[in-house]
Amino acid sequence: MRQSELFTKTQKNFPAEEEATNAKLLIKAGYIRKMSAGVYSYLPLGWRVLNKINNIIREEMNAIGAEELLMNTLVAKDYWDRSRRWHTDIAYEFKSPFGEEFALGWTHEEVVSALAAQFISSYKDLPLAVYQVQTKFRAEPRAKSGLLRGREFLMKDLYSFHTDVEGLNAYYQKVIGAYKKILKRLGLEAKLTEAAGGAFTEEYTHEFQVLSPVGEDTVVYCSACDYAQNKEIALVRGGHRCPKCGSEVLESPGIEVANVFRLGTRYSKPFDLRFTNKNGEKELVVMGSYGLGPTRAMGTLVEVYNDAKGIVWPEAVAPFSIHLVELKSENPSVRKFAEKVYAQMTKAGIEVLYDDRDASAGEKFADADLIGIAWRAVVSEKNGDKIELKRRDAKTAKSVSLEELLKKLQ
Repeated sequence: MRQSELFTKTQKNFPAEEEATNAKLLIKAGYIRKMSAGVYSYLPLGWRVLNKINNIIREEMNAIGAEELLMNTLVAKDYWDRSRRWHTDIAYEFKSPFGEEFALGWTHEEVVSALAAQFISSYKDLPLAVYQVQTKFRAEPRAKSGLLRGREFLMKDLYSFHTDVEGLNAYYQKVIGAYKKILKRLGLEAKLTEAAGGAFTEEYTHEFQVLSPVGEDTVVYCSACDYAQNKEIALVRGGHRCPKCGSEVLESPGIEVANVFRLGTRYSKPFDLRFTNKNGEKELVVMGSYGLGPTRAMGTLVEVYNDAKGIVWPEAVAPFSIHLVELKSENPSVRKFAEKVYAQMTKAGIEVLYDDRDASAGEKFADADLIGIAWRAVVSEKNGDKIELKRRDAKTAKSVSLEELLKKLQ
């Protein structure tokens, strides 16, 4: 991609109305644009990052046997009535021009239960698991913190169906394992944290919390073992001793990037979601629900990976593999060599953003640091037929040949 043809441009100043680091940097660098409170458009660079995140999520969901689908966002009142979740504070509810009442989907337990009731009839149909990556809408009164708390956001929601609690518990642990893999691949270190179920279940649930000063939750966790609880339900407080191992307990703000719920028969009952067991008897299907927010993960990554110059993307999610920067020169051989480097990398299937703009070296370097692609390659008259290669988070660069560069990135 030639930067001169990129749909967006970087901005010289941070957006005045934003306080969160993730929003400031993503808007300034041209990844997103705020359209209204809690509502953002994802521009080409931002969409590339989201696709990288979603691809990692899909790979790990598919690996545990989940099938992808896409459910309706416009959900009729009848579905919410059955589960007694009509007039939920966070739902966008309205009447159509034809007098029908709907809510925009803020979660999909109702819809997926209604769908599953049409296809599950026997124990032989179970277990099953389906997921989607879809836009959700929530009437968030405190729309702030950039992508960490929005009114419109992307969510990966997974739903599982089982004959019994034992099957649910086994899959619950499988999803926890998959989530750990996803977050590790994204570059996020998260604590598996016990929490309350809220509007989804009366059971205790688990959240994946990334410790961060900007987090809105408070995580109480052990300094030595894996004990961690949301402060809302925590048995101890910071400075106390861990109930599992006796070590010191700490507290930290946390950003919830994922969660897992044991729904049991909470939604099976109102939707008459049943199966016939081996004895020919009807039983309620046991369900689980599991969420992970791609847009929130994107915001969290920026909160974790940034410096005074801009974003520092982990390689797995950077919009491009490398940022090729051509420094302006009167010598035509510089442009010719830069074009050759760009063509060779493109031919090799390497994702490259090529800064071919008529701009100063200072502007190009500042934009490269702000955009934050993991690798930067500089072609200049000073370097001749060598390329100056530098990691975004490194202090020094080294000169390499085109052949060495291609070998390193492939």
